[in-house]
Order: sequence, then C-alpha cells, then structure tokens
Amino acid sequence: MVDIKEINERIQRESAFIDVLALEMDKVIVGQKQMIERLLIGLLSNGHILLEGVPGLAKTLAINTLAKCINGKFSRIQFTPDLLPADVVGTQVYNQKQEAFSIRMGPVFANFVLADEINRAPAKVQSALLEAMQEKQITIGDQTFKLPNPFLVLATQNPVEQEGTYPLPEAQMDRFMLKVVIGYPTKEDERKIITSNISPQGMPTPNTVLQPDDIIKARTVVKDVYMDEKIERYIVDIVFASRFPKEYKLQKFEGLISYGGSPRASINLALASKAYAFIKRRGYVIPEDVRAVCTDVMRHRIGLTYEAEAENITSEHIIAEILNTVEVP
Repeated sequence: MVDIKEINERIQRESAFIDVLALEMDKVIVGQKQMIERLLIGLLSNGHILLEGVPGLAKTLAINTLAKCINGKFSRIQFTPDLLPADVVGTQVYNQKQEAFSIRMGPVFANFVLADEINRAPAKVQSALLEAMQEKQITIGDQTFKLPNPFLVLATQNPVEQEGTYPLPEAQMDRFMLKVVIGYPTKEDERKIITSNISPQGMPTPNTVLQPDDIIKARTVVKDVYMDEKIERYIVDIVFASRFPKEYKLQKFEGLISYGGSPRASINLALASKAYAFIKRRGYVIPEDVRAVCTDVMRHRIGLTYEAEAENITSEHIIAEILNTVEVP
C-alpha cells in the first residue's frame, strides 16, 4: 500500500529548492513565469524543450540564467545554413607531431545546450543532435563518448520567418518533451524590463544555488511522486483521442488529424505531470496537473491535414476539444 502522506511530506521537503531557484531566475527574467516553469519541468524530468517565439523574448537569457543558477556548463550553437555536423558534435583532427588523429569535442558536450534557431540549419545538422538527445552520447569516428549529466537541449525557432528555414521532421520534433510558445510580456512587465536594462547598476546577476548533482538527485525524487491508475488511464485516453478521434465522439476531427501522439507523448505527459506536481510541492498527481502540461506536451505531436490548415484549425484547438471531451477521473 502506498503511503501518500509520507510521500507528500518527503516531496515538500525535497522540493524546497524550487522556490530558491525560481527566486534567482526572477532576478534576471521579468515575467515569463510559464517559460521558467516549463524549463524546470524539462530539467526535472530529463526532457528537451523547443521554445518558439519572436526575437527578443529572453529565450537565450533564460537558459543562460538557469545554467548559472545550477553551476552547469552552458554552450550556445547558432544554427545557420552553412553549419556542419562536426561544428556541433566535434571531429577528428590530425596531429602532425604525434602522427595520429585526436578528438576535438564540439559544443554539444555541456549540461545546457542552446540550439539557437534550430530550423535555420539543414537536416544533416539537425540530425546530428538526434543521437545526443535520445541516447545521451556522441559517436566521433569509431569512438563513443557519454554526454555530461544532466544534459538538456533547449532549441529555439522563430515562427515569423519561413524563408531559408528547414522545418524539423516529425521524428525530431517528437524527441522534444515540450514545445513552449512564448508570448509578449504585459505592459507592466515590459516597463520593468526597461528599468532593469537602463539602470546604472546594470543587469542583476544570478547566484549559483544548486549543483548538477542536486538535479540528478531531484529527478529520482520526482519519479517517486504518486500517480494513480485512474490518472494513467486519463493520460492514455487523451493520447488515444488524438489518434482515433471518432472513438471519443470527436468525429469532426476525423479528416483534420493526419497523425496523433506517439507512445512517447504518453510517457512525456506522465513525466511532465509528475514534475509539475513536484514544482507545486505535492507528492501526488491530480487531473489538473495533466491538463496544465498537456498542451505543451502534445502541440507538436499532432499532425494536421491540409483541410485543417484551410479551416484555420490548430493543434491547440484540437487539444482543447480533447480535454473538454475526455472524461476526467
């Protein structure tokens, strides 16, 4: 029998660092609470994040700040059409003195890797990240190297410009745990952003409040968050409704969805729900946790047909309908 009270007390103790980390992040990042929350979910559940938003919304700054708070190694790769896979993962370099090849490791060997404007580079470069994201290792020549732990890829893409971009294939999109769409700040937040940027003291700098080992330890605690069988069935129903809408009385989406969420969607929805409950200092998952993270987990996993695009129906619209229709436990 699972002792919910004991788990709850333990989670409340172990999740105390969340408030400290959020406080340090808030020093630098004004507003954007949802983005910070999603970064923490990805970090705690060992998932990668795709951030989509127009330029200047502090995407790079947020990731850099998170790395400083956790004392992790941060590297930024600017994806461009002429980038090569070797520029990302590293390559073999011939050493004339030793008359042998030596390995030069690429920027992907870091705890936090920012793949800036990932859709600007062609498929061969995008796929160089696939092994890193899934297997947490890199193969250069005949040697395989483990990546540091924790390892988190945060990719950004600009939704405005489509010229000279290479859209991410479905298989690679599926490797991102969350796709977070970032909007503009409020008027009050924007005024605070101006104040902090023009102040004589300069931008505030975050303090290191955690070590990478603390995150690895926290991940094992997140897995202990209790999830009832009813919640598991609820998650499966949500994902199945995206695959077979007719079975869930959503016939109107029959010709609008080309493919639904993969089994990875179910796994990530469960992991993200546990991480969300942990952030809220709770030792058990409730349906509201699933609903809170569902859109970010599912929006890039539902394929739309031409008919859906012609009717201006988005994946967010379909997810909202699914959440309204599927029975809540």
